Amino acid sequence: MLYPLGWALLAFLCGSLPFSVWLPRLAGGRDARQFGDGNPGATNAFRAGGAGVGLAVLLLDISKAAAPVGMAYFQFGWRGWPMLLIATAPVLGHAFSPFLRFRGGKALAPAFGAWIGLTLWQLSLPVLLLVLLWRAALDVDGWAVLLALASLLVIILVWQPELLFLAVLAGQMVILAYTHRAGLRRRPHWRLGRGRPSAG
Repeated sequence: MLYPLGWALLAFLCGSLPFSVWLPRLAGGRDARQFGDGNPGATNAFRAGGAGVGLAVLLLDISKAAAPVGMAYFQFGWRGWPMLLIATAPVLGHAFSPFLRFRGGKALAPAFGAWIGLTLWQLSLPVLLLVLLWRAALDVDGWAVLLALASLLVIILVWQPELLFLAVLAGQMVILAYTHRAGLRRRPHWRLGRGRPSAG
């Protein structure tokens, strides 16, 4: 079991790579944490470095989870609790990066990448569609993300009620609830309803 644990540590380190901070600095000397809500993520990398930098950050943030998780699941064939640790590690690494004094981003991109690594498109595509749907419906991103993951629970139970997938989903919901905690303090409104939209 030492080898899967070592791979989980590697996955954590991959997830902790703060591309959203590094790439805008390399491109123009700007710090993404000085833009928007101060979150070191792809959205603020767009603001700090432009569309090209933002897109590169988004793809790297997804890939830094998809690559180690996918190799562990499909190439090495690991399952059970070692795979749970490996699938959760890059999400934790992004949220608590040692390169940023154990602070980090909201971890949605690496969470999406973990589902690519585990299921290719079978559950990652529903995750993407559910997040887009709930973000279009609600004005607080934190609630939209959690409701998207809660909706994914139904899909997992219908498609393939595997304990590993349910455990990964539960772990992601806990981590993303923490990283979106500021937005979750706000009361969400339907975008077509009353109330002024607020950033999540």
